[in-house]
Amino acid sequence: MHIYLIGMPGAGKTTLGRQLAATLNLPFIDLDEAIEKQAGLTIPQLFEQKGEAYFRQLESEVLKTVSDSAERLVIATGGGTPCFSDNMAFMNKNGTTVYLRTEPDVLVQRLLNQELSQRPLLKGKSETELLAYLTQTITARQPFYLQAGIIFEARDNMQAVAQLSAFISRFESSC
Repeated sequence: MHIYLIGMPGAGKTTLGRQLAATLNLPFIDLDEAIEKQAGLTIPQLFEQKGEAYFRQLESEVLKTVSDSAERLVIATGGGTPCFSDNMAFMNKNGTTVYLRTEPDVLVQRLLNQELSQRPLLKGKSETELLAYLTQTITARQPFYLQAGIIFEARDNMQAVAQLSAFISRFESSC
C-alpha cells in the first residue's frame, strides 16, 4: 500500500517525501510533476489556460493512475488534492495517508523563500495576504486533512524523516 503525504503548500510534502522514500528504499512520485508530465503544461499554465476545475479533474485522474502501480510508492500530493473528487477516501483505501500539519506562520516563512509564481493560488500575495489566505485555507481543508491515518507535526528538525518513518511503521503494523 502506498504512502500519501498531504498538507498545505510549504508543509514539506516533496522534501520529506523524497527523503522518506530514500530511507524506506521506495520510489517517490510528486503528483504535481506527474500532472505536468501528463498534461505537457506546468501547473501555472494549466490553471491559466484550462482553469482550476480542469486541473482538479486531471489531478484526480493522475492520482488514480499513479496509484495503480503494483510497486509501493511514496506520493507527495498537492495541497488541495484531498479536498476534491473523493480523493481522500481513495487515498485512505489505497494506502497510508500522512497529514504534515504545519502552522500558518511557519508555512509563510517557508513559502516566502520560494518562487510563488509557480504556485497559482499563492501568486502575487504579500506576506500579510499569504498568512490570511493560508489560515483561511487550512480551516477549509482541515476536515479533509484530519481524515489522514497519521497526523505528523511537520516541524523543521533533522530527525523528521526518521521520526516519520518510525511513525508510519508503527501505524502500519497496528493495521
